[in-house]
Amino acid sequence: MSSKNKNKNKIKDKNKNTKDGVLARFGLALAAWSEKWFPDSWIFALVGVVVIFIFGLLIGETPKKLITEGGKSFWVLIPFTMQMALIVIGGYVVATAPAVYWIIKKVASVSFIAKNPRAAIAWIAFFSMITSLISWGLSLIFSGLLVREMSRTIKGMDYRAAGAAAYLGLGAVWALGLSSSAAMMMATQATIPPKLFAISGLIPLTQTLFTFQNLLMIIILIAVSVLIAYLSAPKAANAKTVESFNLKHNLSSVTDVTDVNDVNNESELPQKPGEWLEYNPILIILVGGFLAYYLFDLFTNDSKGPLAALDLNNYNLMFITIGMLLHWRPKRFLKAVSESIPATGGIIIQFPFYAMIFGMVVGTGINKWLADLFVMISTKETYSLLVAIYSAVLGVFIPSGGSKWIIEAPYVLQASILHNVNLGWVVQIYNAAEALPNLLNPFWMLPLLGLLSIKARDIVGYTVLQMIVHIPIVFFLCWYFGLHLPFVAPVF
Repeated sequence: MSSKNKNKNKIKDKNKNTKDGVLARFGLALAAWSEKWFPDSWIFALVGVVVIFIFGLLIGETPKKLITEGGKSFWVLIPFTMQMALIVIGGYVVATAPAVYWIIKKVASVSFIAKNPRAAIAWIAFFSMITSLISWGLSLIFSGLLVREMSRTIKGMDYRAAGAAAYLGLGAVWALGLSSSAAMMMATQATIPPKLFAISGLIPLTQTLFTFQNLLMIIILIAVSVLIAYLSAPKAANAKTVESFNLKHNLSSVTDVTDVNDVNNESELPQKPGEWLEYNPILIILVGGFLAYYLFDLFTNDSKGPLAALDLNNYNLMFITIGMLLHWRPKRFLKAVSESIPATGGIIIQFPFYAMIFGMVVGTGINKWLADLFVMISTKETYSLLVAIYSAVLGVFIPSGGSKWIIEAPYVLQASILHNVNLGWVVQIYNAAEALPNLLNPFWMLPLLGLLSIKARDIVGYTVLQMIVHIPIVFFLCWYFGLHLPFVAPVF
């Protein structure tokens, strides 16, 4: 063979090794588009206010009524905002505790991904979704720290695709797991608004989260998401790595908190007599023990079973208590809390604007107009699909599982009773479909973006690719199971 032919073959081999597949090229194209055109997440909230205002005018509402109802509702979601912020804080303090961060390091160092950046991204996606079934707040922080750890050791890993993989829990399966606000609300009478309870009664978790259909949907979505994450990740030659963002993550803030040996360091010893209790575990042991006992008693003695006691407040209390006990010393726990606060900034400032949208919808004729339309255009055969589509579209403007369910639930559940559609599955249709717009709307990305020091536009191209694949799968499963599940009368 001539030297000329040998050179041609070498070039072909090189191109073959560096050329990405169709899905990866599509992902790169979407990533390039989003980096150029995608706005900040707060813009979505402002656009949502304007869109709902214009919609209200089109159906006959007055500008004054819309503005007044929106302004009156600006602060109505403050308790819920605090609950959402505490989910992030609780997830962070647990994820950065010594024992849990040790797990993150072990997960990041699995041998089969050490030299395969695309496998590493699929691995991140898998753990993001598995942890989101426990807590979406834990998922964001666990996955974000996993990306940071792996970006230090795995060369050629695309930082954008890895960040998108870390977000998949919020965009795929979180609402099908234990942090589903809608399912938890409908399973606990004390949390259901009285007017809604009069329509639906209680819907236990055995009819929502713990059904065969829901578990099967979780398995399918995890499998598909991991596969897409792997196939869409660019090869090392085309990757935009953490170095490309001029980032070199300094994990000292985490390792200072999580290093189990740092108690011997001078910096971890009290410098003044007044600091002694900050470094001594006695108060953590006592107060954490009190809270642990309370939770144990609550879950073991609830007359309706432990799942009935698992509401959002107790859920957050569990994570705060576990975080306290895992960090062991008040100084470490407070340091972890202070480091988590920046990740809650987007939630705190944006939720009031989503509350404004909520007020415009429920305080004017928009709510009734939508309810009447929904009942009029739906049948038993089409109902489940229409609920899925509607929930996904509304989720673009109100990216909150709990508050959006309060808006939808009265007319959605009333229509499902009229059409004899399983009420528990309607809740799960909502849960599955309302997660889809999370892949487009960057609101819930905020804690992860803060941890990774990037913008939504850097990862949304890959999340939109996942959304394109997820939409037909989710809509089909919601429709198919809704058509075949038997109707169960409301329990009051």
